[in-house]
Amino acid sequence: MTGPDAPARGPWRGAARLALVAALAGAAPAMAQDGASPAAGAQAADTPVPPGPTRTTIPAPRPPAEEVVAGLSQDDVAITTSFDGSQILIYGAVKRQTPIPAGPGLGVIVTVEGPSQPVTVRRKERRAGIWINAEQLEIGAAPDFYVVATSAPLDTLLTPESDTQYRISPALAVRSFAGPVEIEDATAFTEALLRLRTEQGRYRVDEGTVRVVEETLFRADVTLPSNLIEGTYKARILLVRGGRVVDVHRAPIEVRKVGLELWLYRLSLEQPFWYGLMSLAIAMVAGWAASTAFRALRRT
Repeated sequence: MTGPDAPARGPWRGAARLALVAALAGAAPAMAQDGASPAAGAQAADTPVPPGPTRTTIPAPRPPAEEVVAGLSQDDVAITTSFDGSQILIYGAVKRQTPIPAGPGLGVIVTVEGPSQPVTVRRKERRAGIWINAEQLEIGAAPDFYVVATSAPLDTLLTPESDTQYRISPALAVRSFAGPVEIEDATAFTEALLRLRTEQGRYRVDEGTVRVVEETLFRADVTLPSNLIEGTYKARILLVRGGRVVDVHRAPIEVRKVGLELWLYRLSLEQPFWYGLMSLAIAMVAGWAASTAFRALRRT
């Protein structure tokens, strides 16, 4: 094209070309980016996602089919100067959600265990006409008092496995030995301990003393001796069916000295000197009073 307008159109045409080139240059990266996004999305979709924390629901323990509900006539025993023993009534019932199971009958075992203490058992031998202590065995823990009351013979109520698991027999109440055992026959020492405490009335097995009524109600009378020591005693009521324990109920019994007995006991431990003087004075007064009484009797 020729004419006066031709020179004026040249600059505009160059500017338009530059703008078109710039627009194409800016659109190229965007197109490249748009083309790569589906591949990146596919790659992200193929990448495995680490599993999150899982929640495990633990079912609540099922209540026993037969549950014991028990009580004690007294849960504390006071030792006074005139204390000559006590008797505790242990009673209760069996709670069930279903009818009485068929099969072996229900058995009830009641145990009362005193505080455990270490015990040293010694064997005496006669040497050169003199009896001396030869061997000894340290027992780590043995209850000072232990009684088992049952509704039937113990060996017919429990299997040996259940007896060992719950430590019901008096022989199993003796826990363990203290320190290394250097004696060949340690069983003889534990048997001697059981025999001596059985003869003293501190270990007992009262079979057939627990009364069970219609496999639901029960009661047991437990006699405590006069030579109890202070401490917390443990009472257990075990329901037994088919040789195994189905439920256990535990209750504490507190045994404490009270009154004059407690005052004398504390005085002997905390003030032994004054306790000895007081004992000596009481003995002198008692001797003088007895002598005066005998003289008066002779005169008459």
